[in-house]
Amino acid sequence: MTVIESRPPVFPGEQAPDFTLPAVDGKEPISLADYRGRSPVFLALLLGLWCPFCRRQIAQIGTNEAKIKALGVESLGVVATTPENAQLYFKFRPTRLRLAADPELTTHRAYGVPKPVPTPELIQAFETTLVNPTGDLREPLPIMEAAAAVAKLDGYAENETDHADTQRQWPQLKAQYLIDRDGMVRWANIECATEGLAGVGKFPSVDEILAAARALS
Repeated sequence: MTVIESRPPVFPGEQAPDFTLPAVDGKEPISLADYRGRSPVFLALLLGLWCPFCRRQIAQIGTNEAKIKALGVESLGVVATTPENAQLYFKFRPTRLRLAADPELTTHRAYGVPKPVPTPELIQAFETTLVNPTGDLREPLPIMEAAAAVAKLDGYAENETDHADTQRQWPQLKAQYLIDRDGMVRWANIECATEGLAGVGKFPSVDEILAAARALS
């Protein structure tokens, strides 16, 4: 898999790159520095709302935010769409997860999250690699068909912003990090790092996230 790299991926033991982004809720901008010296943070770098697997992870983290917070860890998601588009979505699907908006994927680049080059070989692999990352499908399907099937299950209809985000972002990968109160990355999960394209759409389980959070102490 050929990858467009702005820098190597950030791994545990490295300082987490800081960022300041608009808050989806329209309040004060969100900076990673807000947490330094105060609290560890579980950080999820997601794509735009066109990504059905990202919408699922937002729901998952929001549902389990209290469990993570009980271990002294705050949760933060970076969603790659405009604040206005995200506000419209979360008006009807509220979440407890604190969210920042980054439509240009500046945070993904800062953290070195890979973006594969859409070569003919990669596109063919997307058409032939079978996945069922959320476990909601009757059987594994080719990646793009699986994404469409999950979107259909969710009753999600894309808008013009989603279409523009897709064109600009695909096939950017996603990542999650656990950052301690000193700003050091202590745990990281990068999509497809261990399984190749078979890992598309897979996210750490709640148990994995909680285990990593417990390890901080």
